[in-house]
Amino acid sequence: MADFTLTRIDTGDVELRVSHGGSGPPVLLLHGHPRTHTTWRHVAPLLAADHTVVCPDLRGYGGSGKPETTADHTPYSKRVMARDLVALMRELGHERFAVVGHDRGGYVATRLALDHPDLVTHLVALDVVPIGSALARCGPEFARSWWHWFFLAQPDVPERVINADPDAWYHTDRRPVDDDTLRAMHDPATVHAMVEDYRAGLGVDRAHDDADLAAGRRVRCPVLVLWAEDDDLPSLYGDVLGVWRDWADDLRGRGLPSGHHLAEEVPRELADELLAFFRAIG
Repeated sequence: MADFTLTRIDTGDVELRVSHGGSGPPVLLLHGHPRTHTTWRHVAPLLAADHTVVCPDLRGYGGSGKPETTADHTPYSKRVMARDLVALMRELGHERFAVVGHDRGGYVATRLALDHPDLVTHLVALDVVPIGSALARCGPEFARSWWHWFFLAQPDVPERVINADPDAWYHTDRRPVDDDTLRAMHDPATVHAMVEDYRAGLGVDRAHDDADLAAGRRVRCPVLVLWAEDDDLPSLYGDVLGVWRDWADDLRGRGLPSGHHLAEEVPRELADELLAFFRAIG
């Protein structure tokens, strides 16, 4: 991304590759699966005139470190990923910041806001509901549409299938991706780490979400939820904001005319929504 600095920062537990630039109140942008920080290449420059924009590769993804896993997959839990990002932002000199997360990055962003409420000023969740809520509502339509969640959580087989033909698995002929993401898809170490993200999702991540709901913990900062009208979140949940009301009081959101990859399909519209939210809340 032009005028952004691409570097690597040691967070103490893992080294993260990060692109950052701009000036003003800090905003942390978190990508989804199987993307890298480059998914924000069209959005980040639109925010940089008013904000310091930080775009990391999550642990396990792209050029970031890929720690060894454990039997319960905790090293790839959203709680651990959130801790990485707190350390990253402190290394860059940002104690409090807004966070925007898409897809898997949306789960990390939500966990960051729940676990570190004094640090997160705004939460934006793109085309997701929390993992615990998704699994609690899992029915036949969810299983048909999101079967990959359960396949990727299996031992060994997902890596073998994906690495045999990454382009076929990710349908790169029909869903063009940038070169950085393409390289990640073809790296077996990255594929394994990305699959670990899903394994953690069905276990430790859900346990964390369920514990928070049982304890009445909620996101304390203002929340904006945006979803793709041409993806399946509306058909799965109907009232998307209704799902999020279990998690936040200061809540707003709407659908955007886009497919799943909002930052790549409607970057100007997404940037305008983010800037309006940040300005309105202050």
